[in-house]
Amino acid sequence: MSKKPIAKQSNEDAVSNPKTGDLAKNTEDGLGQFLTSNQGLRVNDDQNSLKADERGPTLLEDFLLREKITHFDHERIPERVVHARGVAAHGYFEAYGNASELSRAAFLQPGAVTPVFTRFSTVAGSRGSSDMARDVRGFAVKFYTEEGVYDLVGNNIPVFFIQDAIKFPDFIHAVKPEPHNEIPQAASAHDTFYDFISTNPESTHMLLWAMSDRGLPRSLRMMEGFGIHTFRLVNAAGKSCFVKFHWKPLLGTHSVAWEEAQQISGKDPDFHRRDLWNCIEMGAYPEWELGVQVVEEADERKFDFDILDATKLIPEELVPVVKIGKMVLNRNVDNYFAETEQVAFCLSHMVPGIDFSNDPLLQGRLFSYLDTQLKRLGGPNFHEIPINRSIAPIYNNQRDGHMRQTINKGQTSYGPNRLNDNYPQQAKRSEGGFNSVHERVDGHKIRMRSKSFVDHYSQARLFWNSQSDAEKMHIVKALRFELSHVQKEAVRTRTLVQLAQVDAELVRRVAEGLGAPVPSADGVQLNLAVPADGNAADYQSAPAKANTSSSPALSIAPDSPINAGKASIKTRHIAILATDGADVAAIISLMKTLMDLGAQTAIVATHLGTLHGLGGEELLINGTFQSTASVLYDAVYVAGGEASVAKLKQDADAVRFVNEAFRHCKPIAASGAGIDLLKAAAYPGADDMLSADGVVTSSEAQVGGLAPKFIAAIARHRFWSRELAATPA
Repeated sequence: MSKKPIAKQSNEDAVSNPKTGDLAKNTEDGLGQFLTSNQGLRVNDDQNSLKADERGPTLLEDFLLREKITHFDHERIPERVVHARGVAAHGYFEAYGNASELSRAAFLQPGAVTPVFTRFSTVAGSRGSSDMARDVRGFAVKFYTEEGVYDLVGNNIPVFFIQDAIKFPDFIHAVKPEPHNEIPQAASAHDTFYDFISTNPESTHMLLWAMSDRGLPRSLRMMEGFGIHTFRLVNAAGKSCFVKFHWKPLLGTHSVAWEEAQQISGKDPDFHRRDLWNCIEMGAYPEWELGVQVVEEADERKFDFDILDATKLIPEELVPVVKIGKMVLNRNVDNYFAETEQVAFCLSHMVPGIDFSNDPLLQGRLFSYLDTQLKRLGGPNFHEIPINRSIAPIYNNQRDGHMRQTINKGQTSYGPNRLNDNYPQQAKRSEGGFNSVHERVDGHKIRMRSKSFVDHYSQARLFWNSQSDAEKMHIVKALRFELSHVQKEAVRTRTLVQLAQVDAELVRRVAEGLGAPVPSADGVQLNLAVPADGNAADYQSAPAKANTSSSPALSIAPDSPINAGKASIKTRHIAILATDGADVAAIISLMKTLMDLGAQTAIVATHLGTLHGLGGEELLINGTFQSTASVLYDAVYVAGGEASVAKLKQDADAVRFVNEAFRHCKPIAASGAGIDLLKAAAYPGADDMLSADGVVTSSEAQVGGLAPKFIAAIARHRFWSRELAATPA
């Protein structure tokens, strides 16, 4: 007699009787059910990876971590699960030579110049989304060193939303489009994201960063990069120290206004990638300095936060950033798919002289990155794709596999062996062999968060205190926008409770914009990420430290320390508004002055073709008010010439061009009759445009006196003081 077959399961069904195969309906949302593994094992703790002691390394035997991350890594093909929309370029890294005492890595030694490939990306959106979404930006650098490939994988924000990698699938599931309708694309303004934020207090610090101006960079060339995690550097003597990696742009760190970002998404969703491509093509190569914050092993626990906690940063006032080299991107890719899309970054791509820490987010990501590439790029031989190949010779006993390109010769593919004199053989440390830092690990196997990680609000408060008044306004407006798109009132309320732990002014201003009551800072801290058998008190954050301290290095205001000494107009895009009858002599004079300083200029007129000046001169027009917009430029100049200005004043798009540039706090200049267009563009609340910060005018037709003031205004980038004067933006 044959056994009765078990019926095929659907997504809504589960086997309730393994003997008969009878099926029972399960609730679609899991209400009333225990969390289980893929094999039905009831899970006791889904929020902490298994470690050797609470601050120890993550253990490979953590099958729940591996199952959860493996499934997450393989959810989408072939597009990256995160960081799908990217742009990349080739370049080189030149070491300053002052890091040799910290690390024996060959690419950090004096005189070393190393080829690099750098990819920038948004995180949440698909490949077809806009460059200008409010989002974290990926900042990944592949060093092709003589000792092998080293990947420094980071973001433009120095902290992260979570402390343990086992929570990464949960976070990304929450921020991605909601699964029932695949909405919204490349946006965090929805219920599931804020449901996650409001129930995971550890995310509060990163939330403020994402809602700040850092989430809307003006250019990839004008944003910082961070390694996020704490790593180790190891010198030739074997001495180890902890480090945080920083990329500092030589052009300064700048942003755009939120309304401007929304308009750019419609006008040019490729704004960032086009900007990077064009600047490299014209020889204005983007540059960053690599810096490190160094913490000696003896000082590992001297701070009032844990340096292994990825939701925390080390304030630069406590540990200064030491510059150890410079990266220059000087060549665009030849083929987007072959290079930008097929490049594989892995945190586990390491070289001698650099090592890992026990950061539990880092430890899980070491597995995740490699696992992702195995699925996305077809198997274990993704390192043979040209963009991923090491320039160092490869000799190992790995053979075959999907898409194998190397034709290995010889009889042996194992070690040790005698048939081939034991080659390839292991390298001693003195011969350049990689050695992990010797660290004593003595503790219980345990799923537990270190108590030193449980302060979720103090650094969020530090970040808020460090922002300028304009930057604070932007954070408030961003949170109002985001939370106004959250449909569930309970989610909005829980998020406000989290903000109340950070700062009373912050939560009051956000709540007022939502028409919601202001919660007390004594409200429940709503941390649902508590294991079934855990002590809730061990997972609730300590109150934020009652201080008003700030870190000036966290602000990117035009006059902040981060932008000190970087008052350059190099690569800035200047729109020159003019049409037939314009003062061409003044235009040519200003264009030459600006371009000599590295700026880019474009004539924007009422029509394409040729502009005929008041003296009969001719200029080629670059765009019209229908084909371009003020949001694509950094500054605006209105040329003189009564006939030209009269026509511009009659063109609603020309008037709006100036109006929007003023709303977005950009430098504006006008000479002669051009001042009349500024008057026409003034709106209620902006009727004092001519005397506003960043607006430069001259009644003279010549621009000799106007140019220096305009250049100084462009170098400042933005004049956010206009917003503080109650001007909408």
